[in-house]
Amino acid sequence: MLTGLIFLLILSVLVLIHEAGHFFVAKKLGIRVEEFGFGLPLTKALFSVKKGETTYSFYPALIGGFVKVYGEDEAGAGRIKISNKQQAISKKDEKRAFFSRPLWQRFSVIFAGVLMNTFLAVVIYYVFLGISGFRTELPLLGDHQFFAVNQENKADIIFRQVVAGSPAADAGITPFSKLISVNGQEILSVDQFTELIDSNKGSELTIAWQNTETGREFSQELTPRIDPPEGEGALGVVFFPISTAVLDYTDPVDKVFSGFTHPANLMVYNFKIIGQLIDISVKEGTAEPISQGVSGPIGIYSVVGEVLSIPDMKERVLQVLNLAGLLSISLAFFNVLPIPGLDGGRLFFLGVEAVTRKKLNPKFEAYANAIGMAVLIALIVVVTFKDIFQLFG
Repeated sequence: MLTGLIFLLILSVLVLIHEAGHFFVAKKLGIRVEEFGFGLPLTKALFSVKKGETTYSFYPALIGGFVKVYGEDEAGAGRIKISNKQQAISKKDEKRAFFSRPLWQRFSVIFAGVLMNTFLAVVIYYVFLGISGFRTELPLLGDHQFFAVNQENKADIIFRQVVAGSPAADAGITPFSKLISVNGQEILSVDQFTELIDSNKGSELTIAWQNTETGREFSQELTPRIDPPEGEGALGVVFFPISTAVLDYTDPVDKVFSGFTHPANLMVYNFKIIGQLIDISVKEGTAEPISQGVSGPIGIYSVVGEVLSIPDMKERVLQVLNLAGLLSISLAFFNVLPIPGLDGGRLFFLGVEAVTRKKLNPKFEAYANAIGMAVLIALIVVVTFKDIFQLFG
């Protein structure tokens, strides 16, 4: 129940902030707002309340939202059905219609949603970095270099197996524990770890590790064996490294701009990984690598559940903030793509109008956005089934 509440809270905030951008800019410019909808208008609204000239509605599909401005279909989502009656504009209110406004005003209304999600991500990451002391860690694939931040790459050592009766087992180390330090020295690479163990065979060492299931940290003295049984090693463990980038916004200038640079770093890094997945998919002739890197609502719900299972309260809060910030900046970027049905599709149509100095047929644009939205919903359904299969299949 808690997972569901946090999941809905995160999505609700992201959607409301986005649509509030459309709503408030339209109101500020004097454009009539007919409806502020929370949820996708696939069916009738659960309930609606009219205040002034605007109707506020709630729909069953709570993973979306829209703002319907007078003289145009929704600035956010787009409807599946567009009737001729919906396109009709009275002469009396024509000056307050969306389509009759200057190009810059229409651009401002549409772009406001993207801007609000970007601003929300910036605020979230300022809070996130402030709580974490402007220092955070990211799993690192390849040799990616983040910008405007001090970066130190390290390899976390994970003990995959622990041999019974070995020094590691006697000290209480369990499988899938993470090495923290040896004699108080932080381990940054596999070579450093193996060199320390090899050079101290027969000598007592203090090893600190963390149980990755409970989050508890332990420290114990043990002695690496000089002549261990064949295949067991001095400690009696089998381990593997996980590369991690430690990002430290220590410079005053870096701290000031960290709320902007950190989400930008995340987006650049994520797209680099997506590019690698696409490259692998092309080479292997299968879409599986890409599908593994894409999640829908069910996948996000699963991630929320994993985050809420983190034992340490501070780390749990940080990871909820990190997830919300990443979703917000991702939503902003995805929405600005030139796809009909999204804000980016509408901005593209405005760009065509700016170049040709001629307005597009409003009915054509409305149908293009509706078709684009239908395709996007179909993709959400496909990704959702993929997520369900991954979780329960």
